[in-house]
Amino acid sequence: MNPRYIAEAFDLGGPIVDIHRYGHGIINDTYRVAVAAQGRREVVLQRINSHVFHRPELIMENLRSLLDHVRERQTGAPVAVRGFRLPEIYTTRDHRDYFVAPEGDFWRALRFIENTHSIDTIADIGQAEEVGFALGRFHRLVHDLDLSRLHQTLPDFHITPRYVQRFNTVVGISEISSPSQELNYCFSSIEARGPLAGVLEKGKRLGLLRVRPIHGDPKLNNVLFDKTTGRASSLIDLDTVQPGLVQYDIGDCLRSCCNIAGETPAELSAVKFDLDICQAILSSYFSETLSFLTQHDLDYLYDAIRLIPFELGIRFITDHLEGNKYFKIREPQQNLRRALTQFKLTADIERQEREIKELIRVSSLPA
Repeated sequence: MNPRYIAEAFDLGGPIVDIHRYGHGIINDTYRVAVAAQGRREVVLQRINSHVFHRPELIMENLRSLLDHVRERQTGAPVAVRGFRLPEIYTTRDHRDYFVAPEGDFWRALRFIENTHSIDTIADIGQAEEVGFALGRFHRLVHDLDLSRLHQTLPDFHITPRYVQRFNTVVGISEISSPSQELNYCFSSIEARGPLAGVLEKGKRLGLLRVRPIHGDPKLNNVLFDKTTGRASSLIDLDTVQPGLVQYDIGDCLRSCCNIAGETPAELSAVKFDLDICQAILSSYFSETLSFLTQHDLDYLYDAIRLIPFELGIRFITDHLEGNKYFKIREPQQNLRRALTQFKLTADIERQEREIKELIRVSSLPA
């Protein structure tokens, strides 16, 4: 489908002057649209991957609830002293929050947050502190959002035992006569950490961890930085906003930021968990969130930091074995290399368990 035809279904406030592909997302297809309105306005046009999100309309219902809640919280409140923006929804010409194309594709249009950019690697401690602020401010704004207003857009998302179960099923039906050294490393990494999979879900069942609204995917390149000030001003890619555990978000944020080698490094030996970046993120995050986090939340934080890269490694290797149906790839072995990276990161986190637990303790001390 011609993306210009799709864009014209939305009320963007003026004529379209340019449209082109944008970003490197591994789930959805994204375009950046320039509109002649009050000078020039930028719009993000996205086709939601319905193979991943089976009911994409729920994403938009969640986003509408989220934006309404945040707007109420920021209006005249002290929390709004420092600017923090979320992308607004453009409605269609018939006043809907999304457009379904004739062939069934699901599209949405969001306001581009001007004068911002994303980064793929933390360059200094100041950027790490800004990431911590962004996630902390997001949680601070949404922690009291009524969970009845949010749908599960991805059922079982971050429920690690389910990913282990799926992995075992896929391995059982895969015809792997002689696994490579890389596959064997992935298999042994999963087998050795079986008891780890259910740690957060057990805390939830015991009533120690509270379900709250979460972002679901707060990786580094979903934080937008102001080009002028360098400060974090937004957290985007809100498709996985749903009820969950904040530990998932914190673990995923640290997984993404503290391994400066990236998700597909040239050499696996470069994969490290950086303690200085971790401490900077957590200190800034806690400055926003200690008013509502509990001691149990803190007690389970190391488990989350260790669990989330392990979980993502399972998801990557499972997708590799299934023929790369979920995550976009540029070449056939990419998901295998992504999995190896996450398992190496998990091992490095385990190597530094004592140090990580101590910096969690120190970072969470009241100012």
